[in-house]
Amino acid sequence: MNPSRSLVLAVTAGEPAGIGPDLCVKIADKALPLPIVVIADRDLIRERAKRLGVEVPVVDYQPGAGATPGALTVLHQPLQRPGAPGRLDPVNSRYVLGTLRRAISGCRSGEFAALVTAPVHKGIINDAGIPFSGHTEFLAAETGTPRVVMMLVGGGLRVALATTHLALKDVPAAITRPGLEQTLRILRRELTRLFALPRPRILVAGLNPHAGESGHLGREEIDIIQPVLDELRGEGFLLHGPLPADTLFTPAVLRDADCVLAMYHDQGLPVLKYASFGHGINVTLGLPIIRTSVDHGTALDLAGTGRADPGSLVAAIEAAAAMAHCQT
Repeated sequence: MNPSRSLVLAVTAGEPAGIGPDLCVKIADKALPLPIVVIADRDLIRERAKRLGVEVPVVDYQPGAGATPGALTVLHQPLQRPGAPGRLDPVNSRYVLGTLRRAISGCRSGEFAALVTAPVHKGIINDAGIPFSGHTEFLAAETGTPRVVMMLVGGGLRVALATTHLALKDVPAAITRPGLEQTLRILRRELTRLFALPRPRILVAGLNPHAGESGHLGREEIDIIQPVLDELRGEGFLLHGPLPADTLFTPAVLRDADCVLAMYHDQGLPVLKYASFGHGINVTLGLPIIRTSVDHGTALDLAGTGRADPGSLVAAIEAAAAMAHCQT
């Protein structure tokens, strides 16, 4: 990244029927660490601001132009069809993915320093006939990245995942020695590169209750997880585990740890979201771009009501800015 140019963050407004547009409007008057460009339909943003009773000028994005104080800079991407808060429309799924593709293109070219995403609705995108399992997988496919790592940050915790959006019955088969090794290599590299942790200490959860109970409750810890950890420890990785997940998230075990690697989504994230919901963030590690996100969904019932809390989006912007500065 060129340190001589100004840094600008791209913020995608997400599902138009959800709270993403509300959050973008609500952060217009926040003191943010870097200028932002919201990628969305400008009329959608104006309509949502009016609905919320927020007076904020919407300025069209001009590459290279500085931020306009007190205004919201919008890179216009037109909706397929105007909608209403809380009412999903599969027709607009291509608009949602189009905003992401424009942001990815800008990040890869250096136009934007990082991407921050408001929530999308996986179900309605699939209802439109577009296979979609989540931002993480979509960003990996669009950037040609063979493996990425999903990590959430908040409440004093960093929790990364060995598998992401999978049915629970599919998790054991997805945990392989090569995959786990790649995940840990990405995790250590990105904690060093983006979080300035020269020797990150990573706690690794077991898959089974009691980390397999010496093989009596499953052999994944013995056959897969432990051999990978032993090999990487031989290279200087600071790894502890496999640890029983039910006692891993306690102060005594977490003390001095930089990150936890959970084996599946609901093993690690309920703890983090309990500690930080509404102010935590999601980070995709391993991409050729910096990407952060809110830690919540589209909240269709809150869209247009003014009750959506922008705390997580602000935290995601602050984290993206800090990571971008690490690369200058």
